[in-house]
Amino acid sequence: MSGLLALLDDVVALTKVAAATLDDTAAQAAKVGAKTAGVVIDDAAVTPRYVTGLAAQRELPIVGRIAWGSLKNKLLYLLPAAMLLTVFLPAAIIPILMLGGLYLAFEGTEKVHHLLSGEGEKDMFAAAAAAGIDPKVLEDQRVSGAIRTDFILSAEIMAIALANTTTPDLLTKALVLAFVGIAVTVAVYGSVAIIVKADDVGLALAQRDGVISGPVGRALVYGMPPFLKVLSLVGTIAMLWVGGGILVHGLHEFGIHWPEEAIHAVSEAVGAAVPFAGGVLAWMAGAFGAALVGLAAGAVVLAAIHLIGARFTTGQTPKV
Repeated sequence: MSGLLALLDDVVALTKVAAATLDDTAAQAAKVGAKTAGVVIDDAAVTPRYVTGLAAQRELPIVGRIAWGSLKNKLLYLLPAAMLLTVFLPAAIIPILMLGGLYLAFEGTEKVHHLLSGEGEKDMFAAAAAAGIDPKVLEDQRVSGAIRTDFILSAEIMAIALANTTTPDLLTKALVLAFVGIAVTVAVYGSVAIIVKADDVGLALAQRDGVISGPVGRALVYGMPPFLKVLSLVGTIAMLWVGGGILVHGLHEFGIHWPEEAIHAVSEAVGAAVPFAGGVLAWMAGAFGAALVGLAAGAVVLAAIHLIGARFTTGQTPKV
């Protein structure tokens, strides 16, 4: 009997530990979830272009393949790498995070450049389709390209989650990263699946032409193209904001405080100037300041790539 009671005591103790771990995991995951929002928005904005131009019946299978690749990126590669860094090289987390932030800033700045210059982004897949490449090969190319792009965004999501997980317990950290990775993948690719099929649903409703289904269907058919443009713009802004914010925070960690202090001062001043909406406006001012930092950093990288590329192409330094 005493042995049974001791066993029950152990079970109760383990249950309490497990419950505490789950509570801590949920709290930490909720905390870091907001930090990854900008990258998640960009991920959702980027992915739909990988299924445009392909047969409608292949859209959801392609999204499913990309989602599975994204989940493997996060859980099989990035999660173990993050744990190894935590144990053996924690000092490398901030520099890696800053490199990812610089990449996001560059991507956002490149999109702004395309928008302002009137240049369209090159669609290598549309060109391949026009050249008569086998649809299966084209689909595999798109999936591979999407998974490669996702790896960068997923690495940034996991790095942000790791940097904002304050618990020292490795198990809880791993659970938080796993939870965030799964939740983000489901949210992003569930949203993408809805987005890419919305026009088909709209067409089906419009063809029924009911009192409600007709107007709703036509609204979906005509509304999705501008919605995707808005989503792309939001994704661009999110990349600049998140990338700039990561760089500012990283500089602060390395002793360069003035960018963070300047953004904080401006946001505080804006919030104080409009008391009835001070909190929202202060946040917007801070996000705008971070986006400006991201735009400036991305412009430097874009210019450097242009200079280096032109030098290797022509053997001469281009005129600026």
